[in-house]
Amino acid sequence: MKAYIFPGQGAQFVGMGKDIYDNFAQAKEMFEKANDILGFRITDLMFAGTDADLKQTKVTQPAIFIHSVILAKILADFKPDMVAGHSLGEFSALVAAGAMSFEDGLKLVAARANAMQKACEKEPSTMAAVLGIDDLKVEEICAEIDGIVVPANYNCPGQLVISGTVAAVEAACVKLKEAGARRALVLQVGGAFHSPLMESARIELKNAIEATQFSTPVCPVYQNVDAKPYTDANAIKENLIQQLTSPVRWTQTVQNMCADGATHFVELGPGTVLQGLVKKINNGVEAESRQ
Repeated sequence: MKAYIFPGQGAQFVGMGKDIYDNFAQAKEMFEKANDILGFRITDLMFAGTDADLKQTKVTQPAIFIHSVILAKILADFKPDMVAGHSLGEFSALVAAGAMSFEDGLKLVAARANAMQKACEKEPSTMAAVLGIDDLKVEEICAEIDGIVVPANYNCPGQLVISGTVAAVEAACVKLKEAGARRALVLQVGGAFHSPLMESARIELKNAIEATQFSTPVCPVYQNVDAKPYTDANAIKENLIQQLTSPVRWTQTVQNMCADGATHFVELGPGTVLQGLVKKINNGVEAESRQ
């Protein structure tokens, strides 16, 4: 069975999507539609901007979403048995699987980016990558720290990202290294994604999600909040609302997809991060990426 997976924030690169814009009429039409919806020419920043341009949350998230979804739309053999996306990538997965339109998906992603940016500005917060230590130990240490720090991304065994206030994340990093973590490194990110500090963004996005029309997808969508497959539109909506303040359970998602029969994973979008994570979670499956 074939699973299609969609990357999240951090996968962007200058020049992303330009070749498909130049070579596929359908792609060009969709890129131009995205420019109209956003009210600025995001294609100029994607194709010929700077790294700094692309790192702006209001640019990064729509850019990755647009690139990923258009790739799915122009693939002649896009017949997914199941789909999933990492954080932002969940929106790409939902649109690719027909759970909502490209236009509605892009509007939600733009609203999500703006809401997250505002939440980041409320309180100094950050994330840290933690390598070489058991997930349960990370959970225990986060629970012991004064202040807000929680597991945010379960990326693969031995690779987890924590999220919270700057002081709490820094304190957790010290404790994690003492407990044997090979690495606990604060990341250069705008804020504490997938933590309680995103609550104001969750509330803002909730209203936008509830106002959006969702349909039954063509295949199960494995969602971040619990790594389980969904086809019911109302359940999908509710899980999407909870996503911003809940951890991304990517390890469990890939494990569940494999248990349900996935043997071939195709990453659609910029970068190859998810392809690499799949192989670390289960090296017995085939994994590739298309950009």
